[in-house]
Amino acid sequence: MDYIRIFSIVLPSVFLGGLIDSIAGGGGLISLPAYIAAGLPPHFALGNNKFSSSIGTLFATLMYRKNRMIDMKVALSSGLFALIGSFIGAKTVLILNPDFLKYILVILIPIIAVYTLINKKFGEKNESHEIPLKKRIFLSVIAGFVIGFYDGFFGPGTGSFLILFNTLVLRYDLPTANGNTKVVNLASNIAAVVAFLINGKVLLVIGIPAAIAGVLGNVLGAKIAITKGAKIIRPVFIFALVLLMIKILSDII
Repeated sequence: MDYIRIFSIVLPSVFLGGLIDSIAGGGGLISLPAYIAAGLPPHFALGNNKFSSSIGTLFATLMYRKNRMIDMKVALSSGLFALIGSFIGAKTVLILNPDFLKYILVILIPIIAVYTLINKKFGEKNESHEIPLKKRIFLSVIAGFVIGFYDGFFGPGTGSFLILFNTLVLRYDLPTANGNTKVVNLASNIAAVVAFLINGKVLLVIGIPAAIAGVLGNVLGAKIAITKGAKIIRPVFIFALVLLMIKILSDII
């Protein structure tokens, strides 16, 4: 393997992917194609991407937790049912073809982007306290299962959809919505990483340096998100939606 070439492609992309993911989700839309472009077979690309992104997400989660920007009861409840939903979704994809979701997303993503642009106060205030805790947990459990199922069944944009749910339905501000999302992502990613490691689909000689790059990107992104709040998260969130739209359209075309 030409490790110099691989690292020159993978490390900057994983850093950038971690930076974007820690702010608004969607970082995998940058990092995963980088592994493939570097010449890794699909299963090894997926395995190494999950490995590096999971470690990066762990550090971002710890930063959000340290700054009290995670509602742990809500996030952990959602994460548990996201794991269950993801498992069922992964089983279902073996039976059904997920391509129909691409056409739904082509319509849905522009609507979300336009709404985010028009609503200038989107995610600026944390009004979650106006919703009783039991109701928040109940709603987060349902959303965790549904979005987890989507993650296992199809996948792209899972983090962005979780942020959207936490902001619009549970009425968290964007930094807290992002913090909650990191817990859910971390839970689902750990299960996937264990599976990839057991099956020998993670090349640690690539995965470890990539994980370091991912940690640096996630830490920097989390610092920016915590400091700047909705002002920086909103445009990055829209950028992540644009990346998702490009991927979906390229798959369809």
